[in-house]
Amino acid sequence: MLKKILIFPFVILVRFYQSAISPFTPSTCRFEPTCSSYMVEALQKHGLFYGGFLGIKRILSCHPWGKTGYDPVPSKPHSSQSVETKNKCSHKH
Repeated sequence: MLKKILIFPFVILVRFYQSAISPFTPSTCRFEPTCSSYMVEALQKHGLFYGGFLGIKRILSCHPWGKTGYDPVPSKPHSSQSVETKNKCSHKH
């Protein structure tokens, strides 16, 4: 709940950009999903600090000399996998 409250103003800023500014500028994003959509998803998935870092890193890499193509937000590591790994490592045979 706290995470949603912290990211809310930043998501609103990006949504404002998407609806009020982006339609009046040329479409120049080199990635799919667009950098603004990536930022919102990264914030929602990873929170303010790491998600913000991922979004800013993506925006800075969106230039004519950078990469292009499909670049999704990385998924969070599954907590169940880490628990299983810990359980396997802690068993003594």
